[in-house]
Amino acid sequence: MNYPLVRECIAQGVHFSSITDKKFKHNRMSVNLIVRLEQEKVSDRAVVPFILRQGSKNCPDFTELNRKLCDLYGASLDAGVDKFGEYQLIELGVIGVDSRFALDNEDMVKECASLLAEILMEPNITDGKFDAQNTELEKQYLLDTIDAEINDKRNYALMRCKTIMCEQEGCAIKKYGSREMAQKITPESAANAYKELMKTAQIEIMFEGCGDPTPAKEIFREKFSDLARESITVKSYCGKEQQGEVKEIVEYMDVKQGKLVMGFRVENVTDYVKMNAEKIAVALFGGTANSLLFKNVREKMSLCYYCASRYDRNTGIMMVDSGVEAENAQKAREEILRQLQMMKNGEFEEKEIEETKMLLKTALKATTDSLGAMDSWYLTQILGQTEVSPDMEIELFNKVTKKDIVEAVNCIQLDTVYMLMPNEQSEKEGR
Repeated sequence: MNYPLVRECIAQGVHFSSITDKKFKHNRMSVNLIVRLEQEKVSDRAVVPFILRQGSKNCPDFTELNRKLCDLYGASLDAGVDKFGEYQLIELGVIGVDSRFALDNEDMVKECASLLAEILMEPNITDGKFDAQNTELEKQYLLDTIDAEINDKRNYALMRCKTIMCEQEGCAIKKYGSREMAQKITPESAANAYKELMKTAQIEIMFEGCGDPTPAKEIFREKFSDLARESITVKSYCGKEQQGEVKEIVEYMDVKQGKLVMGFRVENVTDYVKMNAEKIAVALFGGTANSLLFKNVREKMSLCYYCASRYDRNTGIMMVDSGVEAENAQKAREEILRQLQMMKNGEFEEKEIEETKMLLKTALKATTDSLGAMDSWYLTQILGQTEVSPDMEIELFNKVTKKDIVEAVNCIQLDTVYMLMPNEQSEKEGR
């Protein structure tokens, strides 16, 4: 089975990748700037894509930019920030209808690529500064996003556990940074962050859809041809082994439901075949509604409201989180570890493996039904320095045996236990 993505270097540290699928009627293009997470710079960088999507030097007004998008048959522009291991991803993307559906034979790939390149490379910067009003607007949006993190107690507990677990590691830095750093954003600091990104980031341009990617590739090749760059090289894996004693932290907040999060190091799993066995193992452990944690810790023993596991192959970390009553927290912890030990002993059935594989394969098949999902999948392959399509991964899943899963589970070691528990006043008020 051939790998369908075509990737080409078009400038120093800039690659253009494309995958064609005729079942779509649209094309998606995204420009991804990848840099190492740095606490002092992460917030300034995070605000950049949201300021850029406000317009360009030639189109500084958002209303005018919106009019341009409408002229392109309702093309849509999006911006985002994400993480990959120890790296921050800054993204700008555009989705537009393919040329064959244009009324006057317009080259829609060329038009959309030209607009995306203009927004990226001809920003509205004057005297070394972004527009003050746009910067303040997006700065406030970033602050609101950071403030809102604590409202989702489940994700908050997961982030706190990872921060404690990975202290001094880049992957512990939040993708938006801290409120303290976001408050320092100015039109000048954001513009400086933009300039540094364009000079040093590894840049991955992705094209997915039914159209011919060649016009887009040539537009970006020309745009980047005269740009002096000193780009970084992304490392595909930043996992570490378990360090010494298990770290245990309990914090209190005005909540009724406690949160138990357990962070595990997945050691010595660096090749893709082993990672696939690890994916199945973690899904069987707590990644589906048929998992051991769901069936036993939640359903049979009623020790928690939810109990799930997730695995990040880029950091070699497995997280298990559950919502618990304070009096059940220790029992839930002990039962989670007991279920893990049972898996290490091979105490699970072939039927459970097949059920897990079926659920994972169904999710993989759905990946190719969405341009956004395809973009995410193949960008992950590039950054992970692997070349595996969803169909190829299904084939790898089919080859995973019970023995492989037992070996994979025995690579998992407990590193950190974090509990977010109700404080005394909260318990009294029943919150």
